[in-house]
Amino acid sequence: MSTYIRVLLIALLASFFRFLMHSCSWNLLLLLRVFLLQTVQQEILQSDIQSKADKSPVTVADYVHVGSQVLVSLALNMEVTSGSFSMVAEEDSEDLRKDSAEEILEHITDLVNETLAEDGSYNITLSKEGILSAIDTGKSEGGPSGRHWVLDPIDGTKGFLRGGQYAIALALLDEGKVVLGVLGCPNLPLASISNLNGSSSGDQMGALFSATVGCGAEVESLEGSPPQKISVCTIDNPVNASFFESYEGAHTMHDLTGSIAEKLGVQAPPVRIDSQAKYGALARGDGAIYLRFPHKGYKEKIWDHAAGAIVVTEAGGVVTDASGNDLDFSKGRFLDVDTGIIATNKQLMPSLLKSVQEAIKEKSQAPSPL
Repeated sequence: MSTYIRVLLIALLASFFRFLMHSCSWNLLLLLRVFLLQTVQQEILQSDIQSKADKSPVTVADYVHVGSQVLVSLALNMEVTSGSFSMVAEEDSEDLRKDSAEEILEHITDLVNETLAEDGSYNITLSKEGILSAIDTGKSEGGPSGRHWVLDPIDGTKGFLRGGQYAIALALLDEGKVVLGVLGCPNLPLASISNLNGSSSGDQMGALFSATVGCGAEVESLEGSPPQKISVCTIDNPVNASFFESYEGAHTMHDLTGSIAEKLGVQAPPVRIDSQAKYGALARGDGAIYLRFPHKGYKEKIWDHAAGAIVVTEAGGVVTDASGNDLDFSKGRFLDVDTGIIATNKQLMPSLLKSVQEAIKEKSQAPSPL
């Protein structure tokens, strides 16, 4: 196993968070060390890992997701002492329980235990079965009752592998409502995005966004600078607006978003970046609109939106589906949304919704190319 995977797991979430109770329901102090991943990314990009059949991006992503999910699960279980524990996350142990995965499971077990030993926060060593059990704590279905943690260990895996944007996202559902969220974005400039690939030369890199229901949203550096309150932009003229969308064409219909932007009167080209980093950038006013319209048949997962959505709404923005309905995180692991997801400020939302619905109608009435 390459050294960079061990370094990655050490950097990811060994000291991911601590919780403090304050006057505003839940207030989260999340201590991230994921800024080290920027160095790890460079090691990946400079290596031939992506060209080897036995270490494809999918395999590397699996290691990253599984290892970090184990660490988050363990830390949450150790820190959250009241009530039952429930987590909704992407990975489960099914593949790792197969005989053919014995060597992989052994590697992951060694890496996680090395991480725990180096960090020193928890005096514990996990067996292989302990690793599998920790992974499966993320198999909760969520729902409208009780509290459920919602985790995406690495959101935007392709962005991570290509050296672009990615995020680590953690949220808490309470009786079906998102009550807090945190986004760690190691490759997002702390100040603002100034060009189309989501980076800004010369700026300090790495932004940590957090939001608690009723208390607003904040951003700070991953190294722990004083948090600063953030708010969405106040643009009310679409001509002056810009919009975010997914980098990957497989994640959104760029032709539809282009039509929406044209109808709305947006003149700036789209800013295409991976992951929920888009939500963070929108929340602090880097852009005015976020459009996400997956291809037909795609089902939105709650871990792809829970943390980002509350960061935007607590920053004064609005997040809805294409019909203007609020996102409902109480239905389980998937969102029941109409066509797509949009986010913007309150001033632009009425005209944005109108343009969205017009563009969708035109697309549905267009003759099939076949």
